[in-house]
Amino acid sequence: MNHLQLGRLGGQLGVGLTLVGFLVIFFGWNGAAAADYVPAQLPYLLSAGAAGLGLVVVGAAMIVVQSQRADRVRLEQALERVALAAERGPAAVPQTGQHAGLPGGLGNFVVTGRLSYHRVECDLPEARAEATLVPLHEVIGGTLTPCRVCNPPHLAARVPS
Repeated sequence: MNHLQLGRLGGQLGVGLTLVGFLVIFFGWNGAAAADYVPAQLPYLLSAGAAGLGLVVVGAAMIVVQSQRADRVRLEQALERVALAAERGPAAVPQTGQHAGLPGGLGNFVVTGRLSYHRVECDLPEARAEATLVPLHEVIGGTLTPCRVCNPPHLAARVPS
């Protein structure tokens, strides 16, 4: 089985165990509610409550572990792209990019994140959901810093004519 399939299975199994745990707790409560005598309620509460709580804790832990595994995989992929981009260096990044044949050209556009801007062909902003494509002139005078990997045009040096 593939590593990603096992991780997904762990998360699904965690959700299933959590639901079964809540169901066991409910049946324990239901059994205890059927008895009028308090000492007769204790076995339901102790056995079903402990078993249900254990299943809920194990299921929740499996969900958290699966989430952390998925985050780690995404982080490793992003780090591989950063390492590859750093090995190539800024001189290896083409000025026109893969989108040069599009109508209007994308040479006058940059990809912006929260703190920096990048060339269109830079691999770094792909992993971020907040990355947007904007015209180069909109970044002029802004607070964004240029990417140190792809080395986009330094807009602070440009003065609009």
